[in-house]
Amino acid sequence: MKSLRAIWRLLRLLGHIAKGLGIVALRFPGLSPDQQHARVQVWSLQLLAHLGISLRIQGQPPLIGPVMLVANHISWLDIPVMHAARHCRFVSKSDVQGWPLIGTLATAAGTLYIERSSRRDALRMVRSMQEALERGEVLAVFPEGTTGDGREMLPFHANLIQAAVAANAPVQPVGLRFVDRATGITSFAPSYIGDETLVGSIWRTLSAPAIEAVVHYGDPELPAGRDRRVFTQHLQTVVDHLRRS
Repeated sequence: MKSLRAIWRLLRLLGHIAKGLGIVALRFPGLSPDQQHARVQVWSLQLLAHLGISLRIQGQPPLIGPVMLVANHISWLDIPVMHAARHCRFVSKSDVQGWPLIGTLATAAGTLYIERSSRRDALRMVRSMQEALERGEVLAVFPEGTTGDGREMLPFHANLIQAAVAANAPVQPVGLRFVDRATGITSFAPSYIGDETLVGSIWRTLSAPAIEAVVHYGDPELPAGRDRRVFTQHLQTVVDHLRRS
């Protein structure tokens, strides 16, 4: 039964990815940025549905920018989940750009890419993010830098938060978690950590019982002259609370 469910979801997922690539290639060039953002949000909601995942939003998503969303990182699903809740531009590691299919879709959604091993590129990205915030955009980052196991959070890195500090833009903490809809307990099926392969994580998610993705928005806060490391530690504490509540 689990295998049949997974195969059915996989077929729907592949068809939906193909549909997304078609939209990007044929329709995106003629759409305004706002129309593109709306398409990305609808596509992401449909993607979750094909995977057997529903969405629950707690708190208030940002209505307008500028704002930087700061979230914990659990899974490859975190990005479509946050897009489904509220379109935003993500900052992602550069190798995502080269992933087959996914890289094309991520780029179309406005992703900003960073070479994490290069200090010079990190400085370039901070400047690009600051400029985007000054233009009134909604950005999203995962300050842990990589996915955790969903049980304990990894330390937040302060470097990307510097863009919000420099622009004096609001930062809104976001807590993410996945819940088994039947039992109400946390689901670790979508996790993607350590030596796990992306294919293995996707197959486990496809095979899992119905899951609910919870996106819990906290209140936006201005840096207000705080040291970026102190501000980052505070944000981590708030995100940790949001993902548990």
